[in-house]
Amino acid sequence: MPTTAAGMKSLVCRVCQKAFSKAEHLRPFVCKECRRPFARQDALTRHEKLHTRATSSTPTIKVTQEDNAIHLPPQTTGSDALPWDTRRAATECAAPISTPSHTWNTPPSEQHSGLQQAASDLDFTLIWPDSEDLFHSIMSSDTTDHWQMPLGTLPFPSAVQDVNAINFGSPNSFDDRSSSIGTIPSGGSHQAVRDVTEMVTSSSSSVTAAIKATSITSVFLDECLHMFFVRFIPTFPILHRATFVFRECTHPLLLNAMALGSLYLGPKDSVAKGEALWRLAHTAVATSWQSLITHRGPYDACKGVQLLITALLGQIYGALSKNRVIRTTSQVFRSLGFFWARHCGMLDSEPFSAENIPLPSSSQAEKDHQWRVWAAREIQQRALLAYHILDGLVAQMSGDGASTRHVANPLILPSSEAAFDASNSDEWLAHMRCQKTEQPSFRLVFRSLFPPIGSFRPLDYQFSAFALRVVLEGLQSLVSDSDESDLAAVGLPSRSDVRRALAQVHETINMSIHLSAPERLEVLLRWHTICLDTMVNSTVLCRHVCSRYNISQQVSGGSRTLRPGFDMVKWVNTEDARRALLHAVAIQDIVEQLPRGRAHVIHMPSSLFAAATIYVVFSLAGVATIHLPRTIVWQDALLSLSDLNLGSDSVRPSSTSETRRFVEQGRTDSPAGMGAVRNLLYEMNSMQKLFRCLISQWGIAHDMEEIVDQWIRLCTVNTLVLYIYIWFVVCGVLCIGAAIQVFFTYPETCGKTLEEVVEMFSKNGPKPWHTKPGHSKLDHLIEEAREKGLHVKDVGIKTETVENVEKTKAAEADV
Repeated sequence: MPTTAAGMKSLVCRVCQKAFSKAEHLRPFVCKECRRPFARQDALTRHEKLHTRATSSTPTIKVTQEDNAIHLPPQTTGSDALPWDTRRAATECAAPISTPSHTWNTPPSEQHSGLQQAASDLDFTLIWPDSEDLFHSIMSSDTTDHWQMPLGTLPFPSAVQDVNAINFGSPNSFDDRSSSIGTIPSGGSHQAVRDVTEMVTSSSSSVTAAIKATSITSVFLDECLHMFFVRFIPTFPILHRATFVFRECTHPLLLNAMALGSLYLGPKDSVAKGEALWRLAHTAVATSWQSLITHRGPYDACKGVQLLITALLGQIYGALSKNRVIRTTSQVFRSLGFFWARHCGMLDSEPFSAENIPLPSSSQAEKDHQWRVWAAREIQQRALLAYHILDGLVAQMSGDGASTRHVANPLILPSSEAAFDASNSDEWLAHMRCQKTEQPSFRLVFRSLFPPIGSFRPLDYQFSAFALRVVLEGLQSLVSDSDESDLAAVGLPSRSDVRRALAQVHETINMSIHLSAPERLEVLLRWHTICLDTMVNSTVLCRHVCSRYNISQQVSGGSRTLRPGFDMVKWVNTEDARRALLHAVAIQDIVEQLPRGRAHVIHMPSSLFAAATIYVVFSLAGVATIHLPRTIVWQDALLSLSDLNLGSDSVRPSSTSETRRFVEQGRTDSPAGMGAVRNLLYEMNSMQKLFRCLISQWGIAHDMEEIVDQWIRLCTVNTLVLYIYIWFVVCGVLCIGAAIQVFFTYPETCGKTLEEVVEMFSKNGPKPWHTKPGHSKLDHLIEEAREKGLHVKDVGIKTETVENVEKTKAAEADV
């Protein structure tokens, strides 16, 4: 290897003659089995264990951890199928892992230890030997190599090509393209191009430097990807775990998946590392989307599917991030996904036809092929539907409208979760035979949600939890498009129509037998939040409360305001306020019922924050406790008499439930001490603890917890002032009552003799209010004696009598 001057690349590969500045880039460590090169000895050791496990394992490996079983098919790692060959990538299949359920009462220390134990126990279940390649690509300090290949190409080329040349930046360097600088005349334009080149290179170097500062290792990348599939995908099923092949994915997609997975790891520095991975992926998408949009997987129906998924995962991470700049970035870029999908023709691509489902007698190769084709179509469809879910969620949190018309969604319903979770082609075929061949489109579903007046029957479709969330976000977009005066735009249904549609969805959720208990709770959580927003826009209400009491907040965006003259005290006494309160109580109850393994669903922070907003409005209006109905009929809690189209508010139904009486009159039939009583200030403190539990997964919960903390302080001060005022009034009333009682029931005894006092309290005595201080009979006798000039000797008989009495007593004492 010839040497050159300092600062130049002095190490040359003997195979491809490519020069490097570091010896590790030559990848001198080669596997003896498959001849795959590695840059480090520890990476080779980990890779060789795969061969050992493949030769010594049985066809199915079962690992039991408490009640959970993990089944793995054998891995194909031979010289005939090289791991880095994207044309013959090995299939890595594993069944979805069911995590044990925990309650919210689990201490945080046990939670973190549980996550760390899950990560350590699952390290071998998701075998990804290419994490070392990605790690070295990220950590490469040769910024001049960052622009050697467009990012849209597959991340793992053939063995003779250096993997480190594939990194995350804009397309080829201007200096390396013969048609760039060479065609520009010397002068200002030539210098401008070079300045831009240096700027882009500097930007890439700064992003890479952030990665180096966080001490990211290949083991960390592995664990992040494990937690992504174990924790995130079960609550947001957009990637097919069984047919997922790492080598067929672009680097930005993997980086965003790892960023999401880092949120579920125990160490505190995992969040900072995940944010660095997100920044790297965002830089790649922002600078190389024109290359990524041309990428097409081996089973994809059209191009750009991985770009769509990459942007989706990145925007989910950004929308719920603690970093406010990242949250704003996610809101700005959320509409790009719909544009890319339309540009690539994803909305017009044909779904998987039932005619292509193989017969039971078909060969295993044919079954596997059709299974993978179906999985690619399903992933593409679910990615588009997930964008609708994310769009509705971000629209609610930002206070803006939706980016697309959800009710015009032409996509059909996704397949059942059982078919999507199948671990092999045979299991997939069994579920597909039980599924309806013709699935309706969401456009038809929304049309069915607005039937003729008076129909509240459940929808006659087989909905999965994922499909129900898409339907709910479509209704949320209709709520966002209307203002506080219930004035809908042209062609949009009114809020009364939306409420009737929500009533149908609630009946559908209750009648669905395909939903598990956690899935039902997750869907109902979002349903209650949207119902709450039909009463009052919780985002606008939060902004109104914070601006009125000078509380700084960065959660609720937008510029929409409540109607002029909005009075919280008057509003809490309305029917809409009591309806919103019932939904807020339901949201809190559902969050506390969810098992901890499902407590990181993406819409949980916004739902809990909407409930806290209703609580604080009632508390600030002077309502300390509320008496709830013993049982709640949600149709009565959602629909008013006008929503039921009874013709007039004076026309009332023949029988009213306790829920409707609570909504209309603010009272319940429960006797004192028997019904459900909630102390709002206590409930807000409980919500604050729930937000602290969510901070470990979703950083936005940190800002929400700070706002709730300020609300609690404000309500505490107001409550103390209210209690002091009430105590002052009570003491004043008691004092006035005591004065009245003394005046009318107790006679005045001041200056009276004992004989006169006894006479006053006798039955024939004077009235108490007729008595006055003084004016005793003794005073009159004394005055009379003075006027007559009488002395003691003039009353000697009395004196004698007294003396005789004293002498008699003395004699008796002597005896």
